[in-house]
Amino acid sequence: MPQLVRVQNFTVSRDGIAAGEDQSLERPFGHVDPERLFSWAGATASWPMRTDPGGSRGLDDYFTRDFACNIGAEIMGRNKFSPYRGPWEDHEWNGWWGDEPPFHTPVFVMTHHERAPLTLSDTTFHFVDADPATVLAQARDAAQGKDVRLGGGVSTIRQFLEADLVDTLHVVVSPVELGSGLRLWDSPDDLLDRYHLDVVPSSSGVTHHLFWRK
Repeated sequence: MPQLVRVQNFTVSRDGIAAGEDQSLERPFGHVDPERLFSWAGATASWPMRTDPGGSRGLDDYFTRDFACNIGAEIMGRNKFSPYRGPWEDHEWNGWWGDEPPFHTPVFVMTHHERAPLTLSDTTFHFVDADPATVLAQARDAAQGKDVRLGGGVSTIRQFLEADLVDTLHVVVSPVELGSGLRLWDSPDDLLDRYHLDVVPSSSGVTHHLFWRK
């Protein structure tokens, strides 16, 4: 089977916004309340941070459960890893996820300011200053035949789309409007020159957009 580059469970508002402005340590998504976007996933039985029994089953749960299936490496932008800009001043910062990150694979963090690799539990973060194609080549090698997940944020996904390096996208559209922030698209139709699209509504109110190459 081919080794795919996949965007999974990436959630945007009805007006295409995936994160807010003015990101900080206290506000990883800037001025946007992440609960407004991600409540569909948090309500599922398979949500990895669930501490109580129960949760929904069905379509949303399937996508939440499928998140790690056949993923051998992840690529993310620096500000998915950290709120800090510029040269690394706080080398004690180990990401938003604590001592056991949820990736369980090598992770390649795109940044103009490299630093030594960081290993936490079964995840090693590599900090790479390179163009998307070069970073992808490293991630493919580390994935050992499995797929590479493009984790975000918005700017990183847009870079890979512009470089025509994304094979499939699963974008969840939440029924809220945010007005301002980091926008993935003006409309899903923006991608129809290169991708097929299936749109599948969920009983939770979100709509799953599934893109794959023509």
